[in-house]
Amino acid sequence: MTAPTRSPIDPLDGRLIALLAEEPRIGVLECSRRLQVARGTVQARLDRLQARGVIGGFGPEVEPAALGYPVTAFATLEISQGQGADVRTHLAGVPEVLELHTITGQGDMLCRIVARSNADLQRVIDRVVGFDGIVRASTAIALENPVPYRVLPLVAQAAAEGAVTAEP
Repeated sequence: MTAPTRSPIDPLDGRLIALLAEEPRIGVLECSRRLQVARGTVQARLDRLQARGVIGGFGPEVEPAALGYPVTAFATLEISQGQGADVRTHLAGVPEVLELHTITGQGDMLCRIVARSNADLQRVIDRVVGFDGIVRASTAIALENPVPYRVLPLVAQAAAEGAVTAEP
């Protein structure tokens, strides 16, 4: 019988990530004080979490609407065979493309785009699809975002799983 796979984080890692998410500008010394562990422990945990790719950065969260881009849409793109790399390069050059995922199902890529207005969205879509490698696009405008991007519930679950020891 195989042992269950352990989570890459434990409860202390989970508490550290949650603290950094709540207060991104907090220092290592203050983290150690609040978590009641040594400063070296916090630093070692941070280094390990970064090295393993659990924590990808400490930059600010930027809200596109506050920058004047209140319209969010999702475009499903069908790509010509063999054009994926060129399309990715093209889309990386469009500032309003916030994310790009290759997908299964209907379409080949899904991108999240923002625009200044519905009329401006047409300009952005024209720029996105104005590339020979894109065969077709289907766009849906997001009306609201009741569950914004979040990872803390997932962190809590992974940390709880990391606390469970494998049964013999």
